[in-house]
Amino acid sequence: MNILIKNITVLANGAAVNGNICISDDRIVSVGVIPESFSADKVIDGTDKLAMPGLINCHTHSYMSLFRNLADDLTFDDWLFKSIMPREDALSAEDGYWGAMLSCMEMIKSGTTCFMDMHMFPKMTASAADKLGMRAVMTRGLTGSDRNDEGGIRRYNEHMEERAAFADNLRITFKLGPHAIYTCGEDYLRWLIEKAHETKQEFHIHLSETTNEVQSCYKERGKSPVEYLNDMGFFDIKTCAAHCVHLSEKDMDILAEKKVSVIHNPMSNLKLANGTAPVPRMLEKGINVCLGTDSQASNNTLNMFSDMNYAALLHKGATGIPTVTSARDVLSFATVNGARALGSPDIGEIAAGKKADIAILDLNRPQFFPRNNLTAALVYSANGSEVDTVLIDGEIVLENGKLTKFDENEIYAHAQKIADKF
Repeated sequence: MNILIKNITVLANGAAVNGNICISDDRIVSVGVIPESFSADKVIDGTDKLAMPGLINCHTHSYMSLFRNLADDLTFDDWLFKSIMPREDALSAEDGYWGAMLSCMEMIKSGTTCFMDMHMFPKMTASAADKLGMRAVMTRGLTGSDRNDEGGIRRYNEHMEERAAFADNLRITFKLGPHAIYTCGEDYLRWLIEKAHETKQEFHIHLSETTNEVQSCYKERGKSPVEYLNDMGFFDIKTCAAHCVHLSEKDMDILAEKKVSVIHNPMSNLKLANGTAPVPRMLEKGINVCLGTDSQASNNTLNMFSDMNYAALLHKGATGIPTVTSARDVLSFATVNGARALGSPDIGEIAAGKKADIAILDLNRPQFFPRNNLTAALVYSANGSEVDTVLIDGEIVLENGKLTKFDENEIYAHAQKIADKF
């Protein structure tokens, strides 16, 4: 199908320009002038609208939408071990599916076109993403004491079965997801490293999120979590590390040398009082920083506009330097840097030859007037409600603010019914 988005303001290469976007099937054919040979099957009027790259949320737990506003204002250990994990145990696989459906809807309606998820219900999140037309990277959360741990082996096998089941779906890809150093024993991690080499897979892990995690690692092993993983060869596998709040200079040097992508989760880290990641210093060292929301249980929203705003403001206040984490930097975290982290160079930008993953925003909102700098407006003023239309892989999955592939009310009804359990 050929789609023409005409007379629209396009955010491309960090600048807003007026023009047209021509799409053929899943790809952008041109940005600017309409080629003479192009014939559109559908035309979208872009007057007073902005086309931006679909946002990329690099760290979520989408089934946890069902825990939104259920475990707030708690310490991290009380939140995770006493409140969230017992509720997770009460969920069925079908519950996980509807939680993921709610999350995918929330992300689409706020301009996110791709996400990386760590889940506990094989095939459920992938099925939800596929149903609503999203692009996603699936990582089954892996925990285990050693390579002979029956639960750890079962979870790994579930991941491999899920990967095989979606092998023909080009929008759904997979990474290995060891949960964290405190839920994975050393021998289990070494076994996963072996499996990653054998199967040519990459890693997604929680890392140095809390002071307790770091202090315990020093106490037990005499080194930081980053040093611990590096010494066993973990980072010889391409890795996306979520959080990375508590890092030493040596830690950051290791992450830079090993080309680890760090997923910044500012709102989740603040809400759970886990601290502020040293993002400006990471950028100075050349680390690829991308952005994630974490789950609705620790953030309460999957709205990337909120996390972009926090990421831009937080580090100015923490460092006392107003020039750090500029609007353009943060927009890159949520687009091209995320694409780089996920190994998807054909998303994250609006340009000829790229995938047609596009969010179209209504500019006729007070927060966009006057239209002085639209990049700044997206980070400092927008709230996500401005998203009008979303295309993923050249398919319209949101039109006039409504899902095109599924009944929104059915998702709401299922989510509320499940939540009544709690």
